[in-house]
Amino acid sequence: MKNRNYLITFLLISGLLFSCSSDDDFNYQNDFESSQKSWLSFKESSNNSYTYVVSGGSVFTSYGWETTITVSNGKVIEREFRYTTGAENFIPVDQLEWIENENEIGSSEHEHTSAFSALTLDEIYNLAEQEWLIKRKGATSYFASENNGLISSCGYTKKECLDDCFVGVTIKTITAL
Repeated sequence: MKNRNYLITFLLISGLLFSCSSDDDFNYQNDFESSQKSWLSFKESSNNSYTYVVSGGSVFTSYGWETTITVSNGKVIEREFRYTTGAENFIPVDQLEWIENENEIGSSEHEHTSAFSALTLDEIYNLAEQEWLIKRKGATSYFASENNGLISSCGYTKKECLDDCFVGVTIKTITAL
């Protein structure tokens, strides 16, 4: 029942996300610039110290997950990962959730590929501008700033892709430390 509820929620959110207009008639540039200004204000007021939660999942596998990134003074100091749905019977217990501290992030000893990358919001805004929101043939870009004006969803999908096509980020929350 839990997996079914997750799948229904994921499909509804995907439907809302993908029902947005395409690049041809949706100008995200003003929204992005406004969000970027909000980010710079938040960055200053929080002393560039915050946490944010990236959520994701797969329609194909029915797994849901969250990665929490903690940034202090502009440097990632912790990355926490947990599966939220669907993985309990398929993923080893010791991999269902874990925490990496500053020295463990990205080390070969702790190769956790299922989690979102340990990026700062500066890096995410840069990826948004330089990679995810560029106009590409056969793809539709998306941008939303529902975290008090800060980025909440940014990326693109290729039009011919059928499953798990979104390339980008979905940020559930952003909180100052």
